[in-house]
Amino acid sequence: VQLQAFGGGLVQAGDSLRLSCAASGRTFSSYGMGWFRQAPGKEREFVGTISGNGGTTFYADSVKGRFTISRDNAKNTVYLQMNSVKPEDAAVYYCAAAGGGFSLKARNYAAWGQGTEVTVSS
Repeated sequence: VQLQAFGGGLVQAGDSLRLSCAASGRTFSSYGMGWFRQAPGKEREFVGTISGNGGTTFYADSVKGRFTISRDNAKNTVYLQMNSVKPEDAAVYYCAAAGGGFSLKARNYAAWGQGTEVTVSS
């Protein structure tokens, strides 16, 4: 599966932004999908994950209640809705696909998108 993330940009603190990740291939629904992010000088961190059928999601504590992951398997797309964005949310966001189902661990994801940058102004 090949992934392409887009939708990043400049957002004011407190505002919302939606990231999208388009996947190629016919078996998109068999992949758990995840979002990770990496800020300058920091390690890549888990943001959230969603199961293949969209019925299960998990989030990092830092985004829980503000971010929502969803997917449209008919469109081979997964979304990250970011609400009440904070300055500390600024990072490059990556989507990833896990053939073994959703996971909180980056090492379980075999395919990664190129990343889309989110900049937050305060």
